[in-house]
Amino acid sequence: MTEKNEEWQKEQQYVSFVVKEIKRRMKSIIENVGHLKEGIIGLRKTFWEDVTINLDDAHEVGETFTSIKQQAEMLSERERTHKHFYKQMKNLERLKDSPYFGRIDFLEDGEKQPETVYIGIASLMDEKDEDFLIYDWRAPISSLYYNYSPGPAQYEVPEEVIKGNIELKRQYIIRNGEMKSMFDTGVTIGDEMLQEVLSNTANTQMKSIVATIQKEQNEIIRDEKSKYLLVQGVAGSGKTSAALQRVAYLLYRYRGKMDADNIMLFSPNYLFNSYVATVLPELGEENMKQSTFQEYLQFRLGKKFTLDDPFSQLEYLHTSKQEEDYTSRIQGITFKASLKYKELLDKYVKYLSHSGLLFKDITSRGEVLFTAEDIKNYFYSLESSITIPNRVRLTAEWLLKRLAEMEKEERKKDWVLEESELLDKEDYLETYKELQKDSYNEDTFNDLEEEQALLAKKVVRRRFHPVKKRIKQLKFIDIKSLYKQLFHIELVEELGYKPLKNWKEISNLTLQYLEKNELLYEDATPFLYLTDQIEGRKTNTVIRHLFIDEAQDYSPFQLEYLKQLFPNSKMTILGDINQAIYAHSMEAPTLLSEGLYDSKETGRVTLTRSYRSTKQIVEFTKGLNPNGHFIEAFNRQGELPTLTESNYKDELHKGIVSKVHDLLKKGHETIAILCKTAAESREVYEDLKNDLDIHLMDKESHTFNKGVLLLPAYLAKGIEFDAVIIFNASNEIYGDESERKLFYTACTRAMHELHLFTLGNVTHFLDNVDQGTYCETGSSTIL
Repeated sequence: MTEKNEEWQKEQQYVSFVVKEIKRRMKSIIENVGHLKEGIIGLRKTFWEDVTINLDDAHEVGETFTSIKQQAEMLSERERTHKHFYKQMKNLERLKDSPYFGRIDFLEDGEKQPETVYIGIASLMDEKDEDFLIYDWRAPISSLYYNYSPGPAQYEVPEEVIKGNIELKRQYIIRNGEMKSMFDTGVTIGDEMLQEVLSNTANTQMKSIVATIQKEQNEIIRDEKSKYLLVQGVAGSGKTSAALQRVAYLLYRYRGKMDADNIMLFSPNYLFNSYVATVLPELGEENMKQSTFQEYLQFRLGKKFTLDDPFSQLEYLHTSKQEEDYTSRIQGITFKASLKYKELLDKYVKYLSHSGLLFKDITSRGEVLFTAEDIKNYFYSLESSITIPNRVRLTAEWLLKRLAEMEKEERKKDWVLEESELLDKEDYLETYKELQKDSYNEDTFNDLEEEQALLAKKVVRRRFHPVKKRIKQLKFIDIKSLYKQLFHIELVEELGYKPLKNWKEISNLTLQYLEKNELLYEDATPFLYLTDQIEGRKTNTVIRHLFIDEAQDYSPFQLEYLKQLFPNSKMTILGDINQAIYAHSMEAPTLLSEGLYDSKETGRVTLTRSYRSTKQIVEFTKGLNPNGHFIEAFNRQGELPTLTESNYKDELHKGIVSKVHDLLKKGHETIAILCKTAAESREVYEDLKNDLDIHLMDKESHTFNKGVLLLPAYLAKGIEFDAVIIFNASNEIYGDESERKLFYTACTRAMHELHLFTLGNVTHFLDNVDQGTYCETGSSTIL
């Protein structure tokens, strides 16, 4: 037997030994959990039978309380134990088929024998719980596997750096408890393993990448020093995958100090949320909180406004260029996203501290209880050194006090007696019970008066309850009018700000929407920022780590607002400036730009290698990107992208239908037909639905299944597909330079095949693309 075969046999024996130990533990847990589950069910059924209840006197009440508490604690402890066993079982289930993926032999300085370290998605101890059979990939020693090639190496544990030498570094592909591949490797996770993972078909949900984490991705995952960690990663570089493994690492590293409820992810859309939902459970961790920024805005604004969303803004950007107010809208979007606009709002708030704050009358049933002028006079009578939110709170307290005085006066009026006579029987019964508590005596003369007084109190309180609620909610402040007031050019000039040349047009457009109680997307964050400066900041102190994906879609203003919302939170900010498709970010700073963060608190990682697509697709898309020369393609071979030109719409449709059938025959499971806009997607769906089993996706779509999908390119951000078809890559559709990044984003969604179809002349974006990186098929009629 050769040395290689002997080594293979040894490794397979270890795999078999580990799998046997996993199965033994699973059997033991099943036996324990079965009995424990029965005990929990029995305890729940007999809970009250086992509790001694006696309420005769204070002592017996105390004994009863103690008995209930003990029984509840016993039940709670058993349920916690059951949950612990359940989690162990899930981890063992995951380990059973593929217990580990890597090994290092590490000789620590001062030791004579190297320690063999097998690395998997979870730790596993031996039968005696003395030694590790497998180390969790997040353990400190496991960092050696990702960061070093054989030779000198070190890793950190709390308060110490362990130095030594890696004698061996090995990778495995294990399936169903059998070793399929084994190879020794250097610092980079071997291409063999990456080739196997990346050659698979795309899935409707993202998978864990712990077996193929690269050194630069590991740097993202294990960073603990940066308050702001900025990750600029080209399309397909694995930045989102690394971020999710980072969540798992943080939950492992700070176990007992931080849990999934302390972590939040802001993602680009509902589809993306669904796409990444299984990664953490796959690693044995609970999912963190997930939301879109749009969801947060809508939650805060409630039903006060109809809120525009970023996708509607994009639709406007790409479909309304001929409209009269298009230029003003675009300039308004850019300005309202900037820190200059925030500075203007800050000056405005400072101005409002002395004058100009607007209030509403407080009314009840058409009667004015407090005039806006009275409220304003009281507010500005307070010491100006007190902050606006504190003065607002004091004003609310003053109003509530005045309202209480009004209630007492109101009880004497005739309308109160009339309404008290019309009360329900339940109200009278409730009043009678209240009087009984106060030693009510049916024989005394005054009791009728007391009853009438109590009923009057109830009637007036009921009438004033909505008023009291509005005051507590600070509804007496006219935030909408305050925001509108900001667009008066005289006030802007008084604040010392030189208005934009088309300030009048921007103002008119903003006010036009506000009059209809509609809020443009670009106004939503500034509106809430102003609200919080007046009413008091709405902060979230529970979230300790915030993840922002597709960060290039956020503006500097939105970043400052997020810092205010999550004051105790570290942030991991991921994106690709080459995919900045929104109007405010095309020629302006984004969250990935320099100068928005304190350099001492900021870490920055740049990922330039693309793993998602074949080398042929990456080489093609590099030509679409002015910064494409920085992008490095992973060496996974595939077919050249194709370009098919058609002269007629019917030709285009037939060509696409034929191509989809061809891709399905090849076994591709997710095929995306990408259009520029939702409007175009709907039109194409009507044209193709009779010839293809096709699923139309829009901004309301929460999940997607395998098959042929039709959607606007911007909804595909962050997602990958086996094959992508660009529906119409003509110069008529993608002719404006502002659409280049959207086109680039669409093309980079493809893993294995990319096909461009065009009705008429192809977009000029291909002018700088090397013609050797794609294949022209001619007219689609020959397909």
